[in-house]
Amino acid sequence: MSEQLIQILSADEIRRTINRLASEIIEKNDDLSQLILLGIYTRGVPLAHLLANQIETLEQVKVPVGAIDITFYRDDLDRIKTRTPEKSKIPQSLTGKTVILVDDVIYKGRTIRAALNAVTEYGRPEVIRLLTLVDRGHRELPIHPDFTGKMLPTSKEEQVKVYLQSVDHKDAVELIKG
Repeated sequence: MSEQLIQILSADEIRRTINRLASEIIEKNDDLSQLILLGIYTRGVPLAHLLANQIETLEQVKVPVGAIDITFYRDDLDRIKTRTPEKSKIPQSLTGKTVILVDDVIYKGRTIRAALNAVTEYGRPEVIRLLTLVDRGHRELPIHPDFTGKMLPTSKEEQVKVYLQSVDHKDAVELIKG
């Protein structure tokens, strides 16, 4: 049986989704000067930059962007294929700030649990929110995004693949069946 690829979001649809998510962030945060976007490696980082650029375009406010590596905070390292750890880049103290964790896809919730643990190494934010481009369901932990680009119910056998220009040289979200 061969794999079947179904395009879920095109490049234009991703751009519109980023614009909408940036607007939602602005609406839900009265003081953008207290906001920090933290992208989770790998594709959460370029997503965080895209969101920050759009917020700056809309509000003329530069939002700091950081990157967080959660590799050593995972509880499933023995079962997953790991990548070479990256260095977390935290633009300033997180204490008292509104931190928005940014990731491409939320599935079981384990990546986000690890990210929450990693964030506490860098301070105590006033609040931590979660933004994901795609929510595919199947949570094993009680974690839910505050901002979601696309709800995409999937089976556990399916995969969701996010491609971003800065990493993959194209923008797309695809569902892989089979």
